[in-house]
Amino acid sequence: MKLIVKKDYDELSRYVANEIAECIRSNPRTVLCLPTGNTPVGVYRELTRMYKEGDVSFAQCVVFNLDEYYPIDPDDPNSYRSFMKHNLFDHVDLPPESANIPNGQAADPEAECERYEAEIRESGGIDLALLGIGRNGHIGFNEPGRELCLRTHVVTLTQSTLEANHGPFGSIEAMPKRALTMGIGSIMSAKRIIVIASGPSKRQAVEAMLSGKVTTDVPASLLQLHRDVTVVLDELVGVSQCDG
Repeated sequence: MKLIVKKDYDELSRYVANEIAECIRSNPRTVLCLPTGNTPVGVYRELTRMYKEGDVSFAQCVVFNLDEYYPIDPDDPNSYRSFMKHNLFDHVDLPPESANIPNGQAADPEAECERYEAEIRESGGIDLALLGIGRNGHIGFNEPGRELCLRTHVVTLTQSTLEANHGPFGSIEAMPKRALTMGIGSIMSAKRIIVIASGPSKRQAVEAMLSGKVTTDVPASLLQLHRDVTVVLDELVGVSQCDG
């Protein structure tokens, strides 16, 4: 893993957006895996600015989102499809048919997971995956546990994830208790991975990810086994800069 520490969140966002844009410039047909959450919002803002200034085009790209709540209407303002449309898709030239997000209304969620996994394979695989990291070390919605699923699957959200994410829903009771998420194998199949984290609340998870120990209790720690991972932090995370 390569670790890069930036001064603040804005500098982190600019750096990562430039890395994504450079990947697209070198391969206009780049297949991206993108996350939701607070941390990537700055990256999406910078990519939008770069697109409007003519510095990058998403016209030939394909995007697969990491996950989606289940059950949820894709048009629900709290769905991850709505999040991506609001923060990126509606502001750049990515064709709507190239914006792939699991269907949170699928009648058969297991079949939807199989369909989504097939779509990833048919795209030729993910060139660059952008990931956040949860406070408990989850990536996507791959939660800590004795076992982890390799491919896109249905997951029951942990209490800590419900507590961290329920705000927009108003209460934990109103929030979906399950999600559809890419599995660890789906994520690890990406040719390149960038992990971003901001603020002191992510310090413990980042330290566990970088510890040199690989455990399903910290799903992000499995990224240490990938050949090309860059972790980009801001100084508030409180982890020293080094290469590993």
